[in-house]
Amino acid sequence: MALGRTRRPQRTIDYWPGFVDALSTMLLVITFLLSVFMLSQFFMSRDVSSKDSALSRLNRQIEELTSLLALERSGKSDTQSSLDALQATLEAADKEKSALASQLQSGAAAAAAAGPADDAARKLDAQADVVSSAMARVDVLNQQIAALRRQLAAIEAALSASESRDQEAQSKISDLGARLNVALAQKVQELNRYRSDFFGRLREIIGNRPGIRVVGDRFVFESSVLFDSGQAVVKPAGDAELDKLAGAAIDLEREIPPGIPWVLRVDGHTDRRPIVSPQFKSNWDLSAQRAIAVVQYLVAKGVDPQRLVAAGFGEFQPIDPGTSEEAMSRNRRIELKLTER
Repeated sequence: MALGRTRRPQRTIDYWPGFVDALSTMLLVITFLLSVFMLSQFFMSRDVSSKDSALSRLNRQIEELTSLLALERSGKSDTQSSLDALQATLEAADKEKSALASQLQSGAAAAAAAGPADDAARKLDAQADVVSSAMARVDVLNQQIAALRRQLAAIEAALSASESRDQEAQSKISDLGARLNVALAQKVQELNRYRSDFFGRLREIIGNRPGIRVVGDRFVFESSVLFDSGQAVVKPAGDAELDKLAGAAIDLEREIPPGIPWVLRVDGHTDRRPIVSPQFKSNWDLSAQRAIAVVQYLVAKGVDPQRLVAAGFGEFQPIDPGTSEEAMSRNRRIELKLTER
């Protein structure tokens, strides 16, 4: 019976189809996540571009209103001058009119006091001519005074309209200024977000190496990481750290929209001890040369020079007021700060 039994073949489990399904699912998820990321980047860039256009439009409107306001004020000044001149002319005409009236009264009195008939007739005729001339002059002056009063009324109306337009323009400028401040605040918030991302990326790339730390909104390298004592040439041991920094800066250039004005400022600092070197005149000179050396290294690695600024502060911006060797070491540093241009 044992010999008559047939052996059944053993069944093996094939894992390969399940593995292929899992791999395909994972690829689909990754593809979906990449698509979502690209769409979010597209909409963010479009939103930033629209904000830039609105900001430019607001700036143009402010410039136009400012020009109109200047012209309005100039016209208002000219109108005021014309008004003063007309008032002076009106006063002079009133004085002349009073003088002619006095002359008429004196002529009439002289005619009444005339002597003999012939002399009285001649004097009367002369006084009559004077009176007629004076009356004609008075009529002309009355017409001029009436015209001047009409001009004064028109000028006063123009001044009132100018003041009303001036107040309206001031209101528009204030409104546009408020909107411009809001737009600038949004730009600052966007730059702060990119600054946080940039420093977070630097932390991940550089790690927890001694001599490199974050202080507030600045990334700080102790000078000994990049330079030998009293030197402003990047030492070979510092090349690797600056290579990481250059890569992060290049990535940052691609991510920040063109409408945000930013620079990466490189600040050089020293301790308070005076430098004794024929190469550098002072600590200020040394700190500036070190900052320039870092900037030149980053440019050589492909960072846009328009996005870099070098500054030297010497010993005048210490972060540790102590006099110990540790405090001195902390003050000898290179700082990186992402800031507005």
